[in-house]
Amino acid sequence: MRAGLFLKANHVEEGELDKPTVREGEALLKVSLAGICGTDMMIYSGKHPRAKAPLAMGHEFCGVVEEVRAGSDFAPGDRVVVEPTISCGVCEACKAGQFHVCRTLQLIGIDKHGGFAEYVAVPLNRLHRIPDSLSDEQAALTEPLAVAIHTVRRSALQVGNSVVILGAGPIGLLIGMIAKLSGAQDILISDISPYRLAKAKELGFISVNAAEEDVVAATMALTGGKGADVVFEVAGTQSTAQQMVEMIKIQGQIVVVSVFKTPPAIDLAKMHFKEISLTTTRCYSSSDFTAAIQMMASGKIDLSTLISHQLELSEITYGFELMKNSEVSLKVLIKP
Repeated sequence: MRAGLFLKANHVEEGELDKPTVREGEALLKVSLAGICGTDMMIYSGKHPRAKAPLAMGHEFCGVVEEVRAGSDFAPGDRVVVEPTISCGVCEACKAGQFHVCRTLQLIGIDKHGGFAEYVAVPLNRLHRIPDSLSDEQAALTEPLAVAIHTVRRSALQVGNSVVILGAGPIGLLIGMIAKLSGAQDILISDISPYRLAKAKELGFISVNAAEEDVVAATMALTGGKGADVVFEVAGTQSTAQQMVEMIKIQGQIVVVSVFKTPPAIDLAKMHFKEISLTTTRCYSSSDFTAAIQMMASGKIDLSTLISHQLELSEITYGFELMKNSEVSLKVLIKP
């Protein structure tokens, strides 16, 4: 079968893989759409610690059941979206029901072949049905929306709070959308990409170009000098690690979403004196995934505005080139 393969650092191209054989407890999916995300870009750059070439990346994807063993709750023709996490089931986190922080957590598309291929074999317990009211384009964005839902649920956000989001990529924008639905009053998003900041403004957020303005000063002006109630760090840079501490209010909360490529220096003394709470977040739970599907299917949230490109599998090299330039792309979908 055809697949988009990561072969080495900065090299992805269309190639061939054997079509998967379905085992007990699995379904064979014909992939409809798969999104390129920041983790895929980390793999593409050769910096992911687990992903090994050759690999069909892609952990944000939906498809149609092609083959499944008799007795399953699923049948050929069912439209499904994949919750790509695979947990061990026996570590202390799994035994506590916290499967998304499994000690040996793996992901389809990182630790095994994923959605940048014509077909993928997926465990049945990783499948969620797609309602008829939900398009494939939006269903393919379930995974990043679940990340945003989990992030806001991990926060102490209350109705009327002021929120700052450092980073206006897809996850940052999605967090803003969920924060708005959760009752945030003022939402400021910073970035250095005019293209992404324009999208943030289109969504109703206060946009600040960090290359031209002082984000901390803008936050203080917005909040009357108090500081933000909640700051979501979604950029993963040393400068945003510093800004988040300076712009948060006394006894405010910082939620770190980024996976920093280089450990940042953080002013713990300043956090200490302001009694700041710092929370981290990872992936999502199955309930976050279900909530994401329901919110999109009911029309409470429309993610179509985040899709900048839809490409054929033969264009996957071009897709990754697009993703390297935040001035022309946001969410790129591949159609195997």
